[in-house]
Amino acid sequence: MDFRTQSASLDALAGVNADALVLLVGGDALPAGLDTSLAAALKDAIKLGDFELKAGKTLVLQRVAGVKAPRLVLAAVGAKPTLKAARNALQAALGQLKGRGVAHAALAFAGFEALSESLVEQTVLAAAETFYLYRHTKPSAPAAAKLSKLTLLADKEAAKAVKTGLARGQAIAAGIEVAREAANRPPNYATPSYLAEQTKALGKSHGIKVEVLDQKAVEKLGMGSFLSVAKGSDEPLRFIVARYEGAAKTVAPVVLVGKGITFDSGGISLKPGAGMDEMKFDMGGAASVLGTLRAVAELKPKLNLVAIIAACENMPSGRAVKPGDVVTSMSGQTIEILNTDAEGRLILCDALTYAERFKPAVVVDVATLTGACVIALGGVRSGMYASDDELAGALLAAGDAALDPCWRLPLDEEYEEGLKSNFADVANVAGREGGSITAAKFLQRFASKYRWAHLDIAGTAWKGGGAKGSTGRPVGLLTHFVLSQAR
Repeated sequence: MDFRTQSASLDALAGVNADALVLLVGGDALPAGLDTSLAAALKDAIKLGDFELKAGKTLVLQRVAGVKAPRLVLAAVGAKPTLKAARNALQAALGQLKGRGVAHAALAFAGFEALSESLVEQTVLAAAETFYLYRHTKPSAPAAAKLSKLTLLADKEAAKAVKTGLARGQAIAAGIEVAREAANRPPNYATPSYLAEQTKALGKSHGIKVEVLDQKAVEKLGMGSFLSVAKGSDEPLRFIVARYEGAAKTVAPVVLVGKGITFDSGGISLKPGAGMDEMKFDMGGAASVLGTLRAVAELKPKLNLVAIIAACENMPSGRAVKPGDVVTSMSGQTIEILNTDAEGRLILCDALTYAERFKPAVVVDVATLTGACVIALGGVRSGMYASDDELAGALLAAGDAALDPCWRLPLDEEYEEGLKSNFADVANVAGREGGSITAAKFLQRFASKYRWAHLDIAGTAWKGGGAKGSTGRPVGLLTHFVLSQAR
């Protein structure tokens, strides 16, 4: 979609030339300064009971007297026009344009204190979310939405905020689309090799250094834990390392580590058949890291970023790792595998050890790791663990700014008790209680040499049911966090 800006005050909106004029109305009273034609239309709609200044209310009017655009879409944000309420109203309003033959829409905001960078960013993201449709393996999918241009109407004082918000919003939207497209691909398409190819393509288009390690290279590094998960599959594993260099080589990088299980059968500890098709989304962490890399490369901040993706399938076969097997991780620690369906932590632990070589400023791993996190937080917030309060605060702030929120969970040492093993340095699972926390405690053992955080996105990376599909989360959170680390 082509996003543009046009200077226009509230009293001149009626003369804007577009297929549809979308007016977002904040507050619980008629906004001051509106063009008389628009003010009259809004007042009449409220008087007739067709429209209310309550969050979520929308109305489409046609051929309004004095208004040049043939369609007028009204959307109420509510008495308190928060960023979240505005985003919801934007999506409701833009949804009204579907199927109406609207190629160009103009968008204006009334009843807001100012047009902020964040509001402009969320406008772009709302449009991208509203009109996204997966088509790659579905020839019968509807034709692309006709809306191809969205013009933001703002006064000259907001020009700087609009420019910054547009750039950030478009970069994050592009990153989210990369993540969604990768995760939505069926598992016979989105293999570990596919993730490697997509990363290489991104490297070529955006000047990013990319290295892809095959099984022999991984064996040479001693990644016995990662190798154990991949043993049962005929699809070759890939260990992908991409480096965005926007600062001097002496500047310690931010490192993002993504879990890339492109299909998770559970291995020998086989999952139930119902819903197993959704295990193609188990590479949501890898997809979000790849999407974040794309967004950061678009924005070109002055920092260094390393993206690490450990990718393989988890399948049952005569070669597959078995419950009770003991493997040796890259760190030298041995792991008793009590449940082969707790495989994400087994590939991440070696990736976290590999991250040490970059002498990172901070490492954040991202994974669809535990069903326990879904039980704890549902699909609203991602679970977050951090080695220090400052890092936790930065991630919370980034999530809030991006409307991609997370919630901090504890890392008390008592939670590690259940991971003790009589036959290895550590077991890969503990009991059911606090399952997301004990998974994080497992990972923490391999991340002791740097500042570290873990995002459990099992509840937020995709939706099931009729709306089944990737959300692209937490690309927004990660992008805001990485940008906050620029010095």
